[in-house]
Amino acid sequence: MIPACLPPREPTRPKLPPPPNACDTHAHVFGPAARFPYADDRSYTPPDAPLAKYLAMLDAVGFARGVLVQGSAHGRDNSAMLDALARQPDRLRGVAVADEGVSSETLRRWNDLGVRALRFNHFFRDGQLHYRGGVPLTAAQALAPVMAELGWHLQLWIDVKDLPETISDLKTIGLPVVIDHMGRTDARAGTRTAGFQSLLRALSEGWCWAKLSGAHRISHNAPDYPDARPFHEALVAANPERLVWGGDWPHPRVEGEMPDVGHLFELFQAWTPDQVAQQRILVANPAKLYGFPN
Repeated sequence: MIPACLPPREPTRPKLPPPPNACDTHAHVFGPAARFPYADDRSYTPPDAPLAKYLAMLDAVGFARGVLVQGSAHGRDNSAMLDALARQPDRLRGVAVADEGVSSETLRRWNDLGVRALRFNHFFRDGQLHYRGGVPLTAAQALAPVMAELGWHLQLWIDVKDLPETISDLKTIGLPVVIDHMGRTDARAGTRTAGFQSLLRALSEGWCWAKLSGAHRISHNAPDYPDARPFHEALVAANPERLVWGGDWPHPRVEGEMPDVGHLFELFQAWTPDQVAQQRILVANPAKLYGFPN
């Protein structure tokens, strides 16, 4: 039985809007299933969250730009995400999923549409990859030469407990790395674990980026997720020039209460009181990472 996901909440409009050209760097489009079917071998069934609903969310929260990340419910068929990029070439960029069988010509065509990275799955539970439909990190080495040619980065879905033994492989691949969801740790473990400390060192060294996203994935203390705040603050202190923010709409396979993406953005504002850091994380960094015009 494939579990069904709840629909996202209607976002509240934040009291203070994002600055001009701010970018939400982590969201998904799903379906509509009648046009873009879900993969038979998937871990969850999302509600349809097509481009129109996604754009309405961006408008409600106040983001001029967005980055769509291929969701595992569509497996390796990037059609829904690529269609969205083609319809909104100035506003959107994408992170696709592909294995070693993809041709360099296909990757170059995706680049023309606005893809700027490939996402790899190195997120294990009980010794197995937690999400079906993703591509393991072992495929990245074969794809790295074309990715480097295109100026792409590698986005990695990983629990930071597994990061220390993965760093040598990532450095061998030689691409910029973006870690999802603050390292997708368990907030109850605290920030002093070897895995999270390795992420802080990677940020400070400058070869790695992280997304200030997923507070609702590392903490179950909705709606304010206070135990996620120390992770956020530690990442900002480590290197604000290697951070971006994302709301994770429509929050597929969320555990616990469905978050409000507008409130998640207000938490970002509260947890990042320095206005210069906010501007860098919301505007300058994503423009650099995803190739938006300044």
